[in-house]
Amino acid sequence: MSYEYLKSHIVEINEDIFKICDRLGRNPDKVTLIGVTKTYEPEIINASIENGITDIAENRVQEIIRKFDDIIYKVRWHLIGHLQTNKVKYIIDKVDLIHSVDSIKLAEEIQNRASKIEKIQDVLIQVNVANEIQKYGIPKTELPGVLEAISKMPNIRVCGLMNIAPLVDDSELLRTDFREMKKLFDSLSSYSYSNVMPLYLSMGMSGDYEVALEEGSNMIRIGTKIYGERMAAKNKEAHNG
Repeated sequence: MSYEYLKSHIVEINEDIFKICDRLGRNPDKVTLIGVTKTYEPEIINASIENGITDIAENRVQEIIRKFDDIIYKVRWHLIGHLQTNKVKYIIDKVDLIHSVDSIKLAEEIQNRASKIEKIQDVLIQVNVANEIQKYGIPKTELPGVLEAISKMPNIRVCGLMNIAPLVDDSELLRTDFREMKKLFDSLSSYSYSNVMPLYLSMGMSGDYEVALEEGSNMIRIGTKIYGERMAAKNKEAHNG
């Protein structure tokens, strides 16, 4: 199967990153483009890596396990979906960055599992700045307490924050959400914990990454804008035929 379209999609997104960063005086090389591979099979993932994707992300633990050995290139693996404590053991030796730490209990389990394999696990704290009931993430008021607790966990390194923006068409509402996240991200430098550092602000997906970049994101998570319509959607459409 031909995946020629991947190259043009990836080039287009990288051009967007360059234009926005150039306009804002930022270094585009400091922006990480992550390919979100939910529902896509290893063949298309490998093709995207051949066309420049160096980081791939999955929402579900079982998908990482299923695809891990079929990805033939060296990439950085990201888990961006909700992580249950009882599933940490399955991916602790596979994932480079866990974006979705949303409780001290989860951090404790990551610490436990990482220590057993003598690994320093990089994580992001997921913050729900809009306090949306249906979304995971800690309230922003809980961030100091979570960071203090993790500061005592030697096998975890907090590398920044992650945000999932509200599903709205109003770009100004998005900007408000993203700006609040950027303030929280900048505040990380005020903490004196040795394992807390403001490296990555993970926010922005296929529908809102331009706004996210304008508001300070340096890690964007792109699925359909790279890979096209998700397989689940295609299968549903075919079934409804």
